[in-house]
Amino acid sequence: MALLFRWLIRLAATLLVLSVLAVSMVYWLASRSLPDYTAQVEVPNLSQPVEIVRDNANVPHIFGQSDRDVFFGLGFAHAQDRLWQMTTLRRTAQGRLSEVFGAATLDTDKLLRRFDIYALSVASFEELDPTTQAALRSYAAGVNARLDQINSDALGRGAPEMFLFNAPMAPWRPADSIAIVKLMGVQMSGNMDAEVVRARVSLALPDAARLRDIMPDAPGTGVAALPKYTELIGGATRFAAAQPFVQHPLSPFKRTALAGASNAWAAAPSRSASGGTLLANDPHLGFTAPAIWYLARLELQTGGVIGATIPGVPAVLSGRSADLGWGLTSSYLDDQDVYIEELNPANREEYRTPDGFKKFRTRASIINVKDLDPVTLTLRWTDNGPVLPGSHYNLGTITPPGHVASVNWTVLSQRDTTLQSAIELMRAKTVADGIAAAQHFIAPSQNLTLVDRETIAMKTIGAAPKRDAAHQSKGRMPSPGWIAANRWQGTLPFTANPGFVAPAGGILGNTNNKMVERPFPNHISYMWGDTQRVQRWQRLMQDRQVHTRDSFIEAQLDTVSFTARSLLPLIGAELWFTGEAAPEGTPERLRQRALTLLAGWSGDMGEHLPEPLIYATWLRALQDRLIRDELGPITPEFAHVEPLFIERVYRDIEGASAWCDVFQSAPVETCADMARLALDDALLEISEKYGTALEALRWGDAHQATHDHPVLGTVPVLRYFVNIRQSTSGGDHTLMRGRTKGTDPDPFHNVHGAGYRGVYDFADPDSSVFVTSTGQSGHPLSRHYDDLAQLWRRGEYIPMSLDQELARAAAVGITTLTPAPQ
Repeated sequence: MALLFRWLIRLAATLLVLSVLAVSMVYWLASRSLPDYTAQVEVPNLSQPVEIVRDNANVPHIFGQSDRDVFFGLGFAHAQDRLWQMTTLRRTAQGRLSEVFGAATLDTDKLLRRFDIYALSVASFEELDPTTQAALRSYAAGVNARLDQINSDALGRGAPEMFLFNAPMAPWRPADSIAIVKLMGVQMSGNMDAEVVRARVSLALPDAARLRDIMPDAPGTGVAALPKYTELIGGATRFAAAQPFVQHPLSPFKRTALAGASNAWAAAPSRSASGGTLLANDPHLGFTAPAIWYLARLELQTGGVIGATIPGVPAVLSGRSADLGWGLTSSYLDDQDVYIEELNPANREEYRTPDGFKKFRTRASIINVKDLDPVTLTLRWTDNGPVLPGSHYNLGTITPPGHVASVNWTVLSQRDTTLQSAIELMRAKTVADGIAAAQHFIAPSQNLTLVDRETIAMKTIGAAPKRDAAHQSKGRMPSPGWIAANRWQGTLPFTANPGFVAPAGGILGNTNNKMVERPFPNHISYMWGDTQRVQRWQRLMQDRQVHTRDSFIEAQLDTVSFTARSLLPLIGAELWFTGEAAPEGTPERLRQRALTLLAGWSGDMGEHLPEPLIYATWLRALQDRLIRDELGPITPEFAHVEPLFIERVYRDIEGASAWCDVFQSAPVETCADMARLALDDALLEISEKYGTALEALRWGDAHQATHDHPVLGTVPVLRYFVNIRQSTSGGDHTLMRGRTKGTDPDPFHNVHGAGYRGVYDFADPDSSVFVTSTGQSGHPLSRHYDDLAQLWRRGEYIPMSLDQELARAAAVGITTLTPAPQ
């Protein structure tokens, strides 16, 4: 027995030693790819030395003798810190993820190949002016210089993920940057999804007024009634079988509720306490680790610019110079139309057009799949755009037999000069210069907020489709592609896009809210991203005669829900302070306690409060009860509460209270009944997950921000090192927006919000501040992987200064790039 015991000890010791050695080897290999920020590197394709000075937050300040050299330095810095992110973004745009990740990403690749984004990007490069082409070439050369350094110095393949996945990094090309901008357009668009859902609901609901309830128009002048989808496209099935929307984390295709969003507001000198203009901007995208945004300062020949970039793209997309500040918000311009194309019964390789049947344009595309045989895909295009599979956003549920669906979309332009606008904007000095630069912007459409030292302005930028006034669905539902009136007739001139310069009130802003009311076809959009946050924003802006940088920060971080304040009195009108005293431990007593808490609540969605969790769970349960019997299998499409729907129901607008009666049951339920039953549903769910101590609940426990690594985030053990989770305040309808996931098992996880925040003060430009939601590095072993995350969670910022000496004084390293000998 003693001998066996000794051998067991030896075996355990050996295993322990081997484990330590294995972990040490993995750590050593992974740490090889950590960049050395204090280094001198000889690189080709550089005319003069470039300095990359990294301040104490690891923000690179890039100095060179020419703009080309500065863009070279940005490419090098991006590749130092975010090489894996750049690799996956490019592979996504190219439809080549499956070469690395196998069958798991095959559907994503198939879709991206059908859109042909990369080929369109290659073609678009030739449409750019020589200055922009030179910037893209220099940036690509900087990325490739870093790749050469990794290969020559054996720097751990450049990123630890490269050891886990065989993802050879081909040299960067100028078109790659254009493709990433187009990919952002894919990620930020929700029009196609909304069109399909609207068509499915139209099929399910016999009363057109009920469609207006569940998919309401933003408040304002009314919109003419739409025809039912069956009048546009015959043969569609009322409740066609639908597939649940499950996408790989790397897929750029998002549901409407999780597409682009953002906030921006500006104050003129007349509304600023310091007499200088102010600008706040926080663009909203899905959370990832690392964040999509990367902070950088570029010292161009026209002056320094600093702000948020996207790795792979050589431009500050939201930021400032010494003279001009700019910010972006999603405009919700309707730049996408779905078409139903009729196939020729005698030849399915042809589709119907206004002039008869015509052959599809086709091309074969081969997708290489890891561990599987290659997949050959036949790409098909109509005059309207690429043909899409029925599985995409459940297009098949609204496509009759003998038909296919296609899409027209400004992102699919092969003359895309968006990056030219972005680079020209960095050189602009005035609001007028900025608007002039924006005329080349194609997609994704944005609202551009601008401030110089004297003036504030906002302009919708991006190509707007020119539609016929007789368009059958007005672009709100899929329409027959063979009817000429439904087809696009080019794009509207840039001057037709809405714009506001120097408004009389001295304040302007956008929370993705409805900006203008125009008759179709100059309407901009029927679908807007916000009807709620703007109400709170108006209140905060008008509460002060003058504003400061700090008041703009306060508004950016505001967590009071106008929605909660307006809806709770409606849905609880017959529940507040009613009913007899109930014994402790009964559902009635629990309900009374919940109502007492909500009655004294200010609507603040603070992470430490119990009321936001009770409110959010109640509203979610209420909407589900109201719509499930009418919409049946379509119900999951409405995973997020639509405040205007709840308001229409409880104010009985156009008979909307009809939703309260469960038509499948004999009794006639009232809206008060539904509110009470939904509250009981909510309290049961809360009790099962968090217990019955309502006063001890914390919204932040449910509303965790999920900055997850899109590839390693689900890997056991590793996920604890690469995912960043934080208890957060805010919610779906607060200015500090924390968009919830909406689906079980964690419906209130915060998955979409302000990955970047910036506030720019032109009374003292170097007092401006910014922050991202994670950190500058994409390397999990770097201290800069998550060092900004806690600042972001607490609502803190870092200095956004163009003072070169300040950057050098607190530098964590200076990388000097020198031209290699010829």
